[in-house]
Amino acid sequence: MGTPRESRTDQAAEVVDRLEEAYPDSTISLRYSNRLELLIAVILSAQCTDERVNTETEHLFETYDGPEDYATAPQDELAEELNSITYYNNKAKYIRSACQTIVEEHDGEVPDTMDELTDLSGVGRKTANVVLQHGHDVVEGIVVDTHVQRLSRRLGLTEEEYPEPIERELMELVPEGYWQQFTHLCIDHGRATCTARNPDCDDCVLADICPSEKGDSEIDLASGEPW
Repeated sequence: MGTPRESRTDQAAEVVDRLEEAYPDSTISLRYSNRLELLIAVILSAQCTDERVNTETEHLFETYDGPEDYATAPQDELAEELNSITYYNNKAKYIRSACQTIVEEHDGEVPDTMDELTDLSGVGRKTANVVLQHGHDVVEGIVVDTHVQRLSRRLGLTEEEYPEPIERELMELVPEGYWQQFTHLCIDHGRATCTARNPDCDDCVLADICPSEKGDSEIDLASGEPW
């Protein structure tokens, strides 16, 4: 079992420092060329890998150009374009509805406020944070995806279980200048080392400060279950 730093603030700072050194080029992995493409890619990425989304959006973004195209596309046609994506029928509905709202209420432009974004179909706070950060250069919070959720619990930064309370706690611990990068660092480390089912604690740069380190700890703090 690793020994965390004395305070959660110190723990967060140490986590950021070490992960920045380990992943110096960490950034968003979704591919897009404008705000609408970013919004659509993030909607599609829910419970689906970024790699799969990038494969599908490569042809999707060539087929549809602008929110009007998506808003007027037949549901069956758009769903068929997305049929290798998880929950593709629902996501096609979200995209069509969101684009209808963008056309009718925002002059065809992806909105730039949290409230307006979360009013769009299929857009929760996590998706809105990504669009604000990478589409509008507005950082209002920390994107809490499954990797951030898992790592922040394993590392003893929070005991909260759900994304929004986790985000609130992390915003108190992580310096504001690192809110955006913290997510990318957690995603990279979660994919490479701190995986959900079988983390490689022997090769982890955070093992000595991780209270979930499975060499000694009996409990995975992310799940609350024994290793």
